[in-house]
Amino acid sequence: MIQIKDLHKSYQMGNNSLHVLKGINFNVKEGEMVSIMGSSGSGKSTLLNILGILDEADSGSYILDGVSIKNLNEKVAANYRNKFLGFIFQSFNLINYKTALDNVAMPLYYQGMKRKERIEKAEYYLEKVGLSAWSHHLPNELSGGQKQRVAIARALASDPKVLLADEPTGALDSKTSQEVMELIQGINDEGKTILMVTHEHDIAQMTKRIVHIKDGLIIDDNPVKQVRASLYV
Repeated sequence: MIQIKDLHKSYQMGNNSLHVLKGINFNVKEGEMVSIMGSSGSGKSTLLNILGILDEADSGSYILDGVSIKNLNEKVAANYRNKFLGFIFQSFNLINYKTALDNVAMPLYYQGMKRKERIEKAEYYLEKVGLSAWSHHLPNELSGGQKQRVAIARALASDPKVLLADEPTGALDSKTSQEVMELIQGINDEGKTILMVTHEHDIAQMTKRIVHIKDGLIIDDNPVKQVRASLYV
């Protein structure tokens, strides 16, 4: 599903160049659930941005579902993001003046889907995350856990090949974190490929493979015995 080969990325900082990724090699098979760990500045967020087609590597190759991701203009990049990827962010990134239902339907609007079909699909995914009763509420009327569930429903609505989650439990208390992880594990059980950046070891243990990045290189990449979140809830 994902093939990364000899990926390098640098950023210009004034007169200096900061070499963030120093030759990343990384493959993810369809249906895997992988967490990426590393201290601040290790390169994990840069890697996630490249995987999410939000940034581009300086050199190396990135193949996503058989498609080479390279030298894309913004229109093509946006099209690929919408076609291949679903995003879950720590800060939820919901539109405050739109209801939960309209937030979930938003990616489908960009796919050119008719309104009736968008609403039906959004209702289905809100039900899937247990929030049917909250579909007409605005984000400020929802708890943190509910907002993240809306964000997960929105990420799933366009039926992406890969879900990218950036610290999905970072803004949640431990009980809500377990509930959200139970939901994410269930999505993976259905066959969805999931990549997650986290700094929390107990959350990483709920995936099936942990990749450690340090100073722009992968220093460790091992399968783990998955801890089921339902044991904690």
